[in-house]
Amino acid sequence: MMPGDPFDATGTLVRDGGGFALRRDGGGLIRLDLHRMPVDQVEKRVRLVGIVLADGVVEADGVAPA
Repeated sequence: MMPGDPFDATGTLVRDGGGFALRRDGGGLIRLDLHRMPVDQVEKRVRLVGIVLADGVVEADGVAPA
């Protein structure tokens, strides 16, 4: 993943310190830069669409149930 690349993945939304992360179905943890707090989706399977900001960090455009 390179900065600016589109991101589209499914997994479980989890809390990560003071923020959120996506535990990907295929393995790995992606930290999220979110504009809104999706607390109703925490610990649930979601589809996340966004843009890669840096290695392991994605700016989320949308989080929806998968």
